Amino acid sequence: MNGIDRLSTLWATGQILPRVQRGDLYASASRAHPAKMWPHTAAHAVAAFSRPGDWVLDPMCGIGTTMIEAIRLGRAAVGIDCEPDWVAAASANLHLAKQAIPGVKGSVRLGDARRLARHVPRRLIGRIDLVVTSPPYGKAAHGRAFTRRETGGAIAKRDYTYSTGRPDPQQLARADLGGLLEGLGEVFTGCHRVLKRGGIMVLACRPFAHAGMLVDFPAELTDVCQQIGFRLQGRCAALLAEWDADFGLRPIHSFFGLYNTRASIERGRLALLRSHEDLLVFVKEET
Repeated sequence: MNGIDRLSTLWATGQILPRVQRGDLYASASRAHPAKMWPHTAAHAVAAFSRPGDWVLDPMCGIGTTMIEAIRLGRAAVGIDCEPDWVAAASANLHLAKQAIPGVKGSVRLGDARRLARHVPRRLIGRIDLVVTSPPYGKAAHGRAFTRRETGGAIAKRDYTYSTGRPDPQQLARADLGGLLEGLGEVFTGCHRVLKRGGIMVLACRPFAHAGMLVDFPAELTDVCQQIGFRLQGRCAALLAEWDADFGLRPIHSFFGLYNTRASIERGRLALLRSHEDLLVFVKEET
């Protein structure tokens, strides 16, 4: 069902904590990644824009959330990442999925998504039905919090380079905003090539602060994708908050999300704790 007119633009996919969504379906090695996609959000995108038996791709797969949720919904999946640690984590998660659902088609590969066609199996070039991915933000937005108990000193934020060791020199999370957008343009050009005609690409993203300014990242990505040849079919919002009858929406936030919001307010700056993530839905034109 590739028509967004038949889909609500508000996705209630963040009603419970992401670690609860993962449960025992994901290997423990997954915890180290600083920017994991929420499983229910990935599953919603897969269910809405593909059918059982379709091929789903995540060119920047991290721990493989899109792959695992696609497989659980009866799709075939392929993932690519440039960091060996995350490819290993995704492979472990894929192993668990294959144990639970025998006969599924799925693979994860180590490679640079900017050279996507080199890493997607040749037989799938022009035959991918759906791309679902979450671009990196780097230090501006992501990272894992380490408590005083873990560090023995101050609370620390690490892993924003999307690597547990020495980051790959081609890692887009290390680039400045201009370099990030340029690199993502190359990734999405590859996605356009491997998608079938009329195929769908869904990007999970959100605005973020950079150099004291608010960057409308969804708008920036829309410009990049439209220049490549994608058509924006819709913009949805995945709700990252639980509903409380007494308090209304209660955002499910990260440690540093709450910390940075409070710090901005104390400095007299207007700041809000985010409670949603944008989902941009693009279609590869038929011509």
